[in-house]
Amino acid sequence: MNLAPIILFVYNRPWHTQQTVEALQRCELATESDLYIFADGPKSNATDEQKAKISEVRKYIRTIDGFLSVTIEESETNKGLANSVISGVNIIIEKYGRIIVVEDDIVAHPFFLRFMNDALDTYQEKQKIFAISATMERFSMPPNYKKNIFLTYRFGSWGWASWVDRWNSVDWDINNYPIIKHPSQKQIKNFCKGGEDLWPMLKSQARGEIDSWAIRMAYNMSLQSRYCLRPIHSFVYNIGMDSSGIHCGDKKVLLLPMYYNPFYDINLVPLKRPNKLISKNIQIVFKDNPVVRTSITKKTKRWIKRAIGIQPGKKWKLHK
Repeated sequence: MNLAPIILFVYNRPWHTQQTVEALQRCELATESDLYIFADGPKSNATDEQKAKISEVRKYIRTIDGFLSVTIEESETNKGLANSVISGVNIIIEKYGRIIVVEDDIVAHPFFLRFMNDALDTYQEKQKIFAISATMERFSMPPNYKKNIFLTYRFGSWGWASWVDRWNSVDWDINNYPIIKHPSQKQIKNFCKGGEDLWPMLKSQARGEIDSWAIRMAYNMSLQSRYCLRPIHSFVYNIGMDSSGIHCGDKKVLLLPMYYNPFYDINLVPLKRPNKLISKNIQIVFKDNPVVRTSITKKTKRWIKRAIGIQPGKKWKLHK
């Protein structure tokens, strides 16, 4: 197996960073994997407390072992998360041809690295697969869906992997996007197959209200009619939804709890396109955009819920 390097992006969250690293150290294949850590620098108006947290993170990452190698890149200035990710991935993916990426609030399952590397090997030549995500959002699968992976129109940035040709196909200059220049309902609806919240986020990016590499990645995946491959059980959990991060407020995490199966049972079968019922279910979970929401009637929602085993008034069915 050609193991992909792990890229970890850190900033000013020492506790979160330690949880992330310790989880990675427990992963199968960790000792055979190269780890690259990119530490962003302080903002020009950073307080003494913020600078102290950045220093604490840097002190900790210099003690990390348990991997084939550990390489640390510390920025003297603040690049911001988007620029840090784009520039950091550019450097490593050109060298290795593939990467596995986590940020400093992602706790990984012990089989996380194995799943990501297996998927990178299996689907490298499948050009329809744009990226691999380790996440599974909080919704039930159709009861007749027997596979343990699926394709989605939605890119997942909480623990992901991809290849150099897919990464290099991304146009990071949002001003060149057709959907921004001349938006149409057809374009918006197509993009929002991955979730109705995507279009508002892309607009916010275009206005300079947010600085997200992930929404630009998601749009390029949609523009190229490619998919993201995911497991039916999450191999990661986000611990950063506590107002400690830039884009992670204090809100409910949509990820299902990780499924601690002591045996690795992922069957990486060929998949041609996203399952229609799963895709509709994702649109229900991520409903933000009125343009798309009107196309999913209450009757359709009730039908989808019945089809996936969710009774009216019942909570989402969680994996134990």
